[in-house]
Amino acid sequence: MVLGGQQLRVAVRPGRAAAGGRPPLLLINGIGVSLEIFGPLVRELDPDVEVIMFDPPGIGGSARPRGPYRCTGLCRLIAGMLTGLGYDRVDVLGISWGGGVAQHFAAFWRSRCRRLVLVATATGSLMVPARPSVLAHLVIPPRRQMDRAYLYRVVGGVFGGSARAHPERVAAVMRDGDWLGSPRGYLYQLVAAAGWTSLPFLPAIRQPALIVAGDDDPIIPLANARLMNLLMPRSRLHVYHGGHLGLATEAAELAPVVDAFLAAP
Repeated sequence: MVLGGQQLRVAVRPGRAAAGGRPPLLLINGIGVSLEIFGPLVRELDPDVEVIMFDPPGIGGSARPRGPYRCTGLCRLIAGMLTGLGYDRVDVLGISWGGGVAQHFAAFWRSRCRRLVLVATATGSLMVPARPSVLAHLVIPPRRQMDRAYLYRVVGGVFGGSARAHPERVAAVMRDGDWLGSPRGYLYQLVAAAGWTSLPFLPAIRQPALIVAGDDDPIIPLANARLMNLLMPRSRLHVYHGGHLGLATEAAELAPVVDAFLAAP
């Protein structure tokens, strides 16, 4: 799909039947990885519900943008994508970096977002930070992160959860780097998040929201989820036992939590 000169790779999993009035579910992935990261989750979600995924500019199969972009511009692109696909209103799930985009979209494109799911994410530049040793790994280009020797040495301390005992699970989720973005695309995602924070507008997010957070997430400490839950007027918090990539590595456990929230009256 081409929108405003930007080529986006988009994937849609059709629903099998009428989904009880639920709109499609839009998934927004984290930094440096393509839409395939959602494969384990999508396989566990209600098959009746249509699911929309896309690669951000410069990541996976989406073309590199002309230059850096901001969260506002990306949300405008998402709104155009939904219009082009024929969707007026969707539920939105964002993980990590994508959770920040999802917050922005819910706040400023309110009519397009019915319900919001925020997974392993925070409030942007003003947040309870990870330890410096963890943050240092996040500025390393993504393909270097997935070098097997490097991965097995640091993955447990960076991603936490089951990755501590089973680093091979992260490698399997990422297919040893097959789904990672280009270094420049990764850099542009970092630039999009630089200086951005949702703290001023979180109280204005009126959609029902589910905040999903791991109790062993070195990248996004649990205190961030508790803060967001405090500031958002219609949110609830679900804490799972696991790390930053629990939505992928423990999808069978978390998909029913997401489905139950989105299907509730």
